Amino acid sequence: MSTADTSHDDPYLVVERSPKFRDLRSRYRRFIFPMGAVFLGWYLLFIYCAGWQREWMGTPVWGAITIGYLFALLQFVTTFLIAWLYTRYADNNIDPEAIELKEEVERLDAARGAHPTHTSDEELEQADLSTGA
Repeated sequence: MSTADTSHDDPYLVVERSPKFRDLRSRYRRFIFPMGAVFLGWYLLFIYCAGWQREWMGTPVWGAITIGYLFALLQFVTTFLIAWLYTRYADNNIDPEAIELKEEVERLDAARGAHPTHTSDEELEQADLSTGA
């Protein structure tokens, strides 16, 4: 963080302005946007083939299973594959930095005398959440 006195600034804004946060957001976008574009292209190809390539999509592959059925099934497979890839990517490239930034927000909050931004799991279990006690 900067060496300027940030004790009166909103901790979230301080962290948001930091190079670490910008780098984290950039790493997130470097995965999400290309992967989203690839999946959208794949999905639109499926829609195109289903609408305008019906004869090809109706070609039997094995018994009553057609290319169209395989194509549709692969949509689900790619969805789960992307989720798995994102989880691996986030675990290695996003989460460690995000944890550091969260701790920085908590440190800045504590320096301002604000309430903690995290409550332990034990405190949450013991709290009566209906009354806020």
